[in-house]
Amino acid sequence: MKVLQSGLNKNFSDVKVSVADCPDLTQEPFGFPVKGLCGQPRITDVGGVPYLIPVAQPDKVYNMNTVSKEVELPGGFFLGAGAVSRKTTGMNAELIPLVLTEAEGRPAVNSSYFSSINPVDEKCLLEKYSDRFSDCDFGLLANLYACEGKPGQVIEVKASIRTGEESLVSSMRKTMEEHYGEKSVALGGTFVLQKGKAKIHIMPREFSACPLNTNEDVNNWLKHFEVSAPLIFQTVMVSKDPGLDLRVEHTHGFSHHGEGGHYYTDTTPDTVEYLGYFMPAEFVYRIDRPTETHNIGRD
Repeated sequence: MKVLQSGLNKNFSDVKVSVADCPDLTQEPFGFPVKGLCGQPRITDVGGVPYLIPVAQPDKVYNMNTVSKEVELPGGFFLGAGAVSRKTTGMNAELIPLVLTEAEGRPAVNSSYFSSINPVDEKCLLEKYSDRFSDCDFGLLANLYACEGKPGQVIEVKASIRTGEESLVSSMRKTMEEHYGEKSVALGGTFVLQKGKAKIHIMPREFSACPLNTNEDVNNWLKHFEVSAPLIFQTVMVSKDPGLDLRVEHTHGFSHHGEGGHYYTDTTPDTVEYLGYFMPAEFVYRIDRPTETHNIGRD
């Protein structure tokens, strides 16, 4: 607690980090298929950016129910940030996974959202995944936090009025990196941007026709938006990559007013208010790690 409190104080004027009971996440504004973030917490990095950049490999398709077995938590709840499977959706889009995976005698509950570029007006189109599709597939890459979805005690973070340059997630992650050094500490969870606006991106529906070889290429390809509170973000962060080619932070979010996507930071430092709930992971699993890798497009 003290580590995060002191680190966040360098980036926000008003900070409170404490241990608290996880709120009932089936309630508004969350609407998750489980009540909490507790029970055998773990993270996994599936696939990776090299399957998207420089040239997309749409044959890279994964399934949440299969992943749940691979991380030794069948029937577990998964949240995080990823991409849709083009084979299912016929397009490229940001995935905001919220999946209670299948268990014996119980089907999966897919409460995920996905965010794409609306072909009509080139703006953000946020949809509930289960309104359009009936599977639990995703494509290319995902950073996921998994648990049993039980109620329990979590790390509660309240932060408002940003005074530094870092986003909430980067501030937390870099604080842990500074404190823990070579040791890898991972957190997963959810946070609400209660007041203010955020900068996000959404990938175009079509993969790039020409290879994306630099961060500038990637940024020019992505579509950037400013979106408004309240926004519910799901995040996975690791203080230091333990040599598994992990993406050290990745955050996607949704809203109930049609906006959502990949989070960078807030754009309203003077008025921003965050409220988050996080759990430290006990294990990390690396699934289908790319053999050829790079650091482009990981912001």
